[in-house]
Parts: sequence; structure tokens; C-alpha cells
Amino acid sequence: MSKRKTVIFGIGKIGEVVHDLMTREAGMDVVAWTVDRAFITAPEKEGLPVVPFDELVARFPPAEVDLFVAIGYHDMNAVRSCTMEAARAMGYTMPAFIHPEAGLPQGTPVGENSFIMRDVHVHPRVTIGRNVFVWSGAIVGHHTRIGDHCWVTSGANIAGACTIGDHTFLAINATIGNGVAIGRRCFIGANALVVKDLADEQVVIAAADKPIRLSTDQFLRMSNFTSL
Repeated sequence: MSKRKTVIFGIGKIGEVVHDLMTREAGMDVVAWTVDRAFITAPEKEGLPVVPFDELVARFPPAEVDLFVAIGYHDMNAVRSCTMEAARAMGYTMPAFIHPEAGLPQGTPVGENSFIMRDVHVHPRVTIGRNVFVWSGAIVGHHTRIGDHCWVTSGANIAGACTIGDHTFLAINATIGNGVAIGRRCFIGANALVVKDLADEQVVIAAADKPIRLSTDQFLRMSNFTSL
């Protein structure tokens, strides 16, 4: 977790949650917000400047601040990952945020720009990739590997020795059985139970292990699923 000055990319609900935890509970020094110019609605937020992303290097150089990309799961987390790539090209470091009261065993590998809230329950021998958001109440069992650019919502349960593919979304109270491998860009809906492996681009939206006959992109286009 960064001890340097930090700029938050994102002024929506996720950015607000990240800001509050960083400043009020982790004692971090957040100095500004940034977002693409088209999304700026006011010059300040929470008493801090809102800087157009294309001006960030000039006003808050990478040598002086770290960046945290705090936007939601738009397009199965692809928008957040693309923003990270742009920030990396600009020279920014994006450390993970791990809440001081997060339940991670010492030495758990956590990739850059990941966000681990308080009161998660992570067993030993877990690996968490880059740009993974894990919300309070989630359980991650021993020897599980969560890939890059994933979203694990509150109350999600991942049993031991599982593999969660990149860009996968687990909704509230979703449950993954022991030793299950989930492919890339899978959508696991609220209260869904998955006890068999899933291929890439699979969608499970009921309490069953059988995916529906739609790809992730087809499901997102047809559903009312929205992003934060």
C-alpha cells in the first residue's frame, strides 16, 4: 500500500469508497482526483482538485505521486485495465490498496492496483492478481489463484484450490466449489452456485452449475446489468 501522495482516478461511487478508506481509515495522503476531461463536472471534489487526465503529468508528475484507478466493472473490468495501461505509459506507479483490517495472511501476493477491503477472509497460499477488487465479507479459500482484472463482490465464496480467470465478475453471495476452474471473462450472478469448471465467456445467473446459452457480451447487451 502506497505511503506516498496518491491521486485517485475516478470520481464516481467507487472512487468515493476508495477515497474514504484511504484517507479516513488508512491515513493515506490523497491529493487530487483525475478523470477523462469529458467526465469532469466540477473543478473540485471533497476539497481536492479534479484534474483532467491529459493534464495529470504536468500537475502531479509520476515522480511525486502514485495513482490508483478506482472505477467499476465496466465491460467486465476492461475499462479499468485500459486506464491502467494508459497510466503506466505515462510513468505512474499503481500500488495495491490493502485495508489495515483486511484478513490477508502475511506475504499473500497481491498485484498492482488491487483493492482489498476490510473483513475479507483469505486463506494461506492464495494468489491475487493485478487490478482485483475484493469487497468485505468475501472468502477466498486456500491455494486459490485469482487472475488479473477481476471483481469479487461482498459475500462471494471461493473454495480452496480454485482458479478464477482474468476479467471475471463474481456477484454478491456467488459460490465457487472446491477445485473449480473458472475461465476468462465469466459472469457469476448473485447467489449462483458453480461446482463444475467453466470455459471462457460463460454466464451463470441461477443457483446451478449450468451456464446459460449466452456469451458474456451477449448477456451484458441483453440484461440491465450496469456498472459503477
